[in-house]
Amino acid sequence: MKSFFSFPHPVNETSARIVAGGVVAMSILFLLTGSGWVLVPLTYGFVARVLTGPTMSPLGRIATQVVTPRLKGNHKFVPGPPKRFAQGIGMLFSGVASLLWATGNLGAAQLVIAALIVAAGLESFFAICLGCMMFSVLMRLGVIPEDICEECSNIHLRSAAKPQ
Repeated sequence: MKSFFSFPHPVNETSARIVAGGVVAMSILFLLTGSGWVLVPLTYGFVARVLTGPTMSPLGRIATQVVTPRLKGNHKFVPGPPKRFAQGIGMLFSGVASLLWATGNLGAAQLVIAALIVAAGLESFFAICLGCMMFSVLMRLGVIPEDICEECSNIHLRSAAKPQ
């Protein structure tokens, strides 16, 4: 059961960027339609990825099992804990947007989703993970213990990260 509720470490950055692209697409669809039904799979996907990595996330499974394996070239692997943290931030944003939409605050929900588009777009198009940057700052401040991600706190271990 513990392995079911786990997150990959390391994470294939190509897969993470593909998932982020899917988040951008769903988020843009919400902005265009204003439909709360778009927020359901968006929010579910973040919850599923935080809890189980790609295991229970349709978008995560498509990225890791269908798209990424078909892409040629070298794939970069990055530490998993910061990516899980970033998924948690996405879960917070999509959850808040869902609550705002459900209480009739469509404009506020759209603003939250627009911020999510910026963050997911940076990840998808430029491999810039704002959640990972926040994770790093919180580690330096001592909010997140170093033993959560030794590779994150020791730059020499990062190059040794290999897929499990």
